[in-house]
Amino acid sequence: MDIKVQAMGDYQTNCYIVTIDNKDIIIDPGVDALRWIDSKVTNPIAILNTHGHFDHVWSNQEVKDKYSIKIYTPKDDNFMLEKDPYGLGMPPSTADFLIEPDEEIEIEGIKIKFHHFPGHTPGCSAIQINEHLFTGDFIFKGTIGRFDFPNSNAKQMKQSINKILKWTDDFHIYPGHGDKTTLKSEIQTLKQWERHI
Repeated sequence: MDIKVQAMGDYQTNCYIVTIDNKDIIIDPGVDALRWIDSKVTNPIAILNTHGHFDHVWSNQEVKDKYSIKIYTPKDDNFMLEKDPYGLGMPPSTADFLIEPDEEIEIEGIKIKFHHFPGHTPGCSAIQINEHLFTGDFIFKGTIGRFDFPNSNAKQMKQSINKILKWTDDFHIYPGHGDKTTLKSEIQTLKQWERHI
């Protein structure tokens, strides 16, 4: 398994390419992501969104059209893909599969689970592939995602932190912004935030 990352746009949003058995999965194609993606993939099979914020889904449709692949998006964030709720001129995109909370899917033999961690957005999810967790804007190295945006919810964020604190396995964490970390490394930070919210 090979993981490539490139920060995109003004918000330096991480776009990931996960390659397993010569199959490329694209996670969160942000602003102007297609050129980088096109230079790195040989066999793209899917686009996965951790959540619906514009800086994570900006290039969804462009990438979908280029490779004729499907978009998988958490169901509760689908409205953000189609409506440009922040009025920033984001190109709309259409999800092919709306993922239910905590749904596990399989794409060409690769098992993928969307762990539902609402708070930052209603559908915010951490995407698990093997022992790797792509957390979007739920967990960052040393902090968590904001929960003061429109459609954010502090109570849900607290519940999501409680949920992941019950996990016993460690994971490599690849966040939507900044450097990678591990779940065990973030436990104390998560506990502090859980008490603070």
